Amino acid sequence: MALHKLLVDDFDDDSYKLIAIHTRLEDYRLAYLLNKYLGLKFKRKDHDIDFKYLESSYSIFEWDNESEYVLWNLISNVCKKEQDSLYSTGTLFSDNQKVLTTFNLISEYKNVDYFLKISEEIQNVDEKLILNKLKAIPQIITSYTVDPLKIKSKDHLIF
Repeated sequence: MALHKLLVDDFDDDSYKLIAIHTRLEDYRLAYLLNKYLGLKFKRKDHDIDFKYLESSYSIFEWDNESEYVLWNLISNVCKKEQDSLYSTGTLFSDNQKVLTTFNLISEYKNVDYFLKISEEIQNVDEKLILNKLKAIPQIITSYTVDPLKIKSKDHLIF
């Protein structure tokens, strides 16, 4: 009887491109500008990316281009949350102060505001053309490609 060995290394292959975007725009405004300048059709998903252990959530916009077999995602990398500051109970004044805490989806890229994730079955998306169109948008400070294999927390990009 012959033995068959199944290699599952093919599933580790990341078949998506990742572009970092620096901008001070709100997420809905950036999605609108990407729709306008790149000809995309982003819509906000019903549920954000939520990490209970960090108590943070990140907005996500998605467009599934079924005709070209490309799934586009616009993901926020920054979550700012107002929390009560910690103070000693034995103090003279009990002043509850709020502290603004910042969380990042991809902690290696703390300065990145958004990520554009392009998942494609057929390698037909021109990354340089997308970068040129992104840099033509006046509200975007800069954008560049990121190698997904070099990110330690790339599991956060699986949704």
